[in-house]
Amino acid sequence: MSENAFIGKKNEPTDAELRDALGPAKAVWDQLLTELAGEHGLDIREWKGPLSPKWGWALRVKQKKRTIVWLSPFTGCFEVLFIFGAKAMSASQRYALPKYVVDALRAAPKYPEGTGLRLKVKTPRALSALRKLVTIKLAN
Repeated sequence: MSENAFIGKKNEPTDAELRDALGPAKAVWDQLLTELAGEHGLDIREWKGPLSPKWGWALRVKQKKRTIVWLSPFTGCFEVLFIFGAKAMSASQRYALPKYVVDALRAAPKYPEGTGLRLKVKTPRALSALRKLVTIKLAN
């Protein structure tokens, strides 16, 4: 199992540290953030540091005060986390999502605040599915 690239780091990652950790996935990270800001106005970004020594840093992307998605840097990839409420889970069935996303949604843990969908991202191929997931989250 992969883990956050910045476990034990006291300060939020710099762009150079992100580039070193993510490798080629850094271009996908940047493209996703650019699209979120350009297409949806999601330009509020907030790094959240570890609450315990076993967790690393994560970037929270927000719409006003509402968190839309979390991005966690790993070595060679990053993880996205969406928390979908019941309406978003229902709406996700109306979208043509890739099988791996549908399977991940079915297997995702349920929390009081919603279903926690986690996906690892390495290549730009994932961006199409992420765009749909952001659309679902924003609408619900």
